[in-house]
Amino acid sequence: MNVEIITKEDLQAFRLQLLHDINALLNTKKDIQKEWLKGAEVRQLLKVSPGTLQNLRTGGRLSYSKVGGTYYYRHQDIIKLLENSREAFR
Repeated sequence: MNVEIITKEDLQAFRLQLLHDINALLNTKKDIQKEWLKGAEVRQLLKVSPGTLQNLRTGGRLSYSKVGGTYYYRHQDIIKLLENSREAFR
């Protein structure tokens, strides 16, 4: 039977490698962007209230799709809204 001795340095190296691998996995997941977002996700992204999101929707500034009782917004439309708002303040 072979016996291997693991030192504190070995454990530290393993820990650092494990943290590096976890960070790499988490960073690749951030690059994947959903095409359709629910209202709560849009409110969190834009940092607006439900009423403000409704005003954007009913005012025609932000297009949406409604499935059942849930509103969905395209990520591309949100980016377009932000770019248009930035243009207005120049």
